[in-house]
Amino acid sequence: MAPPMDMKDLITRYDDGLRDRVIQIIDNVNAMSGDNRPAYVHDLGNLIILPPVMYPRTMVNTALNYTEHALEMEDVRDDGLDGSAEPGIATADTTRPGGIWEPDDGDRRWNPYMFLKSPSAVIAHGEAVRVPFNRTQIDWECELGVVVGKTASNVTLSQAADYIFGYTVELDVSDRESRGDSRYGSDWLIGKSRDTFAPMGPFITPREFVSDPTDLEITFVLNGNVMQQANTELMIHNVFEQLVYASNILTLLPGDVIATGTPSGVGSARNPPIFLEAGDSTSCTYHGVGTLENFVVGTR
Repeated sequence: MAPPMDMKDLITRYDDGLRDRVIQIIDNVNAMSGDNRPAYVHDLGNLIILPPVMYPRTMVNTALNYTEHALEMEDVRDDGLDGSAEPGIATADTTRPGGIWEPDDGDRRWNPYMFLKSPSAVIAHGEAVRVPFNRTQIDWECELGVVVGKTASNVTLSQAADYIFGYTVELDVSDRESRGDSRYGSDWLIGKSRDTFAPMGPFITPREFVSDPTDLEITFVLNGNVMQQANTELMIHNVFEQLVYASNILTLLPGDVIATGTPSGVGSARNPPIFLEAGDSTSCTYHGVGTLENFVVGTR
């Protein structure tokens, strides 16, 4: 069997024999120790780690997918909301997008809120997040990334798990200063897609090694201090529902990534606010998936 050319090739061919080969390699390595290990096994600290997918064709992010995060952002965002609606719960005048999101009767959750993030923002574990020149409100959001395993279009909830290759970690970096005027609401381009604003990795954990993606502990640490502590069970829309929603809007391809939202504890919602600065170090962990570590630098 020819070795994969890149991660997208591995993902595409994973169910056609590469899974067995990968497991065989892992078993062989685990059976060895010390000086007996093969030459292709390296100490992680001696490697330059690249982004796990170079690069997703499409990156979909889910906003306000944890109730406590939605609550903490009410005083931060400038989107015309008056705070009277209960975060996570649809208002009385909400309509459901037909053919995209049609929840069961009695499901009171608000509709998923998704946006696109540019793949050009992706950097690897260990690389630097750059604070843009003359911008002072750069925030963090520690998120679980869902890596698509096969072409997904109009996926149903019962099918969703089969379309997931695995999971990674993404730090959704955000520029909270926005555009500087009130036209047309949020400016996702300025806020989310700046260079280096999507650290991802360090690896992809295939789905068979993640027993329950709806029950993963989350920890985000800034300069040694825990800032976010939660569990994926608190998501408003779980990873499977998010894949369904996104795939009923656009076709997802192998290697595409859905960032599934962040829990409470972001810097902009603190009193006083805490923003990323040159010299900071970040650590974003989804237990059972991985820990993504990055540092922060300034620009001119």
